[in-house]
Amino acid sequence: MKRKSFAEISIFVVNRIFNWRFRIAGLTKKSKVAKKIINKMLFEKDDVVIIPNTIKVNKTIESEGTEFLPTQVIKDVIKRCDDIVIMNTCLCRTSSKCKDYPHDIGCIFLGPTSRKIPRTIGSDATVEEALAQVDKADAAGLSHIIGRNKIDSVWMNVRPDEGLLTICHCCPCCCLWNVVPNLHDDISKKIYRLDGLKVTWNEDKCKNCLKCLKDICMFGAISLENNKININQDTCRGCGLCANTCKFDAIDINYNDETIGNVVNRMYNLIEE
Repeated sequence: MKRKSFAEISIFVVNRIFNWRFRIAGLTKKSKVAKKIINKMLFEKDDVVIIPNTIKVNKTIESEGTEFLPTQVIKDVIKRCDDIVIMNTCLCRTSSKCKDYPHDIGCIFLGPTSRKIPRTIGSDATVEEALAQVDKADAAGLSHIIGRNKIDSVWMNVRPDEGLLTICHCCPCCCLWNVVPNLHDDISKKIYRLDGLKVTWNEDKCKNCLKCLKDICMFGAISLENNKININQDTCRGCGLCANTCKFDAIDINYNDETIGNVVNRMYNLIEE
């Protein structure tokens, strides 16, 4: 009988304890010791930026006559990399048995440490294949994250952490990052919004369907105050899932390209050879 790899065993374990993630994250607020241990084990040196889904981006950037969308940040980083692995499935959605979003759109891993990922759970990919994966995720209505995420090197047992960059495609119901509101601020601040991006509510277009309040925001940034939608800009990470949910275009995603180049360079520089 063929022995299972550490990553395959980890997937089996994660599938069974995935729903405990909120409880585990909550410990970081209840205990200083738990916060220190969990941060050290799973989030140390993390640096993660949220990239919105672009299906309903209401403002595009004209740069030298070409259209610029937020996912270009991800694509520009991918184009610089030689080592690329695409996971066979999304661990979050398979663990949650998601019924609303595709399971086969898995994470993309970049950097030299990705060479150590067992090919039983992921496959080598070309730049073109990785770019197509980003477009596929976008078309499915998923938002994206890109950055260093230690938890991935832990569950796959690959080192060094600094040689692995994660690109994840997130749905509102199953994503690991739903735990952000449960995390201590010292940890949750490592997951942030794309520079120069803002999500706003347009009262004139809103029909009060309140769909944006129904478990859509992964970060708990949307609330109803005095019969008006309020988007907390301090909490919002700019994933854009609320804009995709709104059928009346009452939620706008606006951004500029002043700092886009800096974000691309910072993400790429997280990969240490």
